[in-house]
Order: sequence, then structure tokens, then C-alpha cells
Amino acid sequence: MMNKIIAILIFILIILVLNPQRIMCQNILYNFNKNSDLKEWRIVNDDVMGGISTSNLEINKEGNGVFKGIISTANNGGFSSVRYNSDKIFVKNKRYIKLKIKGDKKEYQLRIKASNEEYFSYIYIFKTSGNWETITIPLNKMYATFRGRILNMPNFNNDYFEQITFLVGNKKNEKFKLLLDQIILE
Repeated sequence: MMNKIIAILIFILIILVLNPQRIMCQNILYNFNKNSDLKEWRIVNDDVMGGISTSNLEINKEGNGVFKGIISTANNGGFSSVRYNSDKIFVKNKRYIKLKIKGDKKEYQLRIKASNEEYFSYIYIFKTSGNWETITIPLNKMYATFRGRILNMPNFNNDYFEQITFLVGNKKNEKFKLLLDQIILE
């Protein structure tokens, strides 16, 4: 029994020595897998203002989240989003959100809200390559917007946030598909 405990402690020590930054500085905010409960995620499309865009979020056979749909600019529409509300996610010494994703060479927005009650979001626009990739988003580069307008406010500098959103809205009619693996705070 004592030998097993010593072996486990040595293993943990080796991991910390070889890669202490990764172990100590990383928080997985969401890990998509075959057992993910997507009830925690909510679709919000432009139909909230008369548009007709459609989207959904599902888990594929590999265990990735698949956010896909069709954007229509009819009826002043043109966006689809999927939101995840959580308890407070404390930022503390963290500086980045990292997304492990596979897109379709389109632009997407990552949005966060410091509080679910706020009317505005902090956003960062990123373009996908069509391959699996890790997108690194500096928290201090996320700027405040409301209904597509940039607000005269400082970039994100809060101690926490409570909502994560992926949004697509490229001002054109198009199909989209974004595969989601992990959302990491680092």
C-alpha cells in the first residue's frame, strides 16, 4: 500500500516538474464529450427580433460539440448564437481563454458577460482555419458591445464572468459549422 502511494506521489511530482505552468495555470471551463449535458447551453438566434436564422448544438459521435445552422439576413436578421450561463468564473491571475475548435474558415465571436444581468457583452472576433486549432483570446482584448455597437468602455478587466457565448453573424446568408472540444481559462 505504501509503495502505491509513493509511486503516485512520484508520478504527480514528475508531472509538476516537467510542466508546472500547464498544471497550475489552466482551468477547463467546459469539456465537450459524449456525456455532455447540452441542457446547460441555450440557442439564441435572430428570431428574437424577427429574423429567420436557425441553429442547434449537438454532440457528434467523436464527443465534440457541433454548433451549426443557417444564417439568413431576411427580416433584418443575420445571427445565431449559443450561450452557456455558469456560476461566477473567477479570472484571478488568468489572462487568456483558449478554444480548442474546428471551424469552417468563417469568422466567429467569443462573447463573455461579467454578469448575466448586464445588457452588454465583451467580444473577440476570430477566424477559423478549417482545421483543428487552439485559438488564444487575451481577456484584456475583449471589448464591450451592445447590439453590434462598440461601447465607450474599457476592455474586459473584471474579476469574474458568468456567461460564455459563441456567435456567428457575418452580414450574409450562409451555412456554418463550428466543432467545439474545450474552453480553457489560462
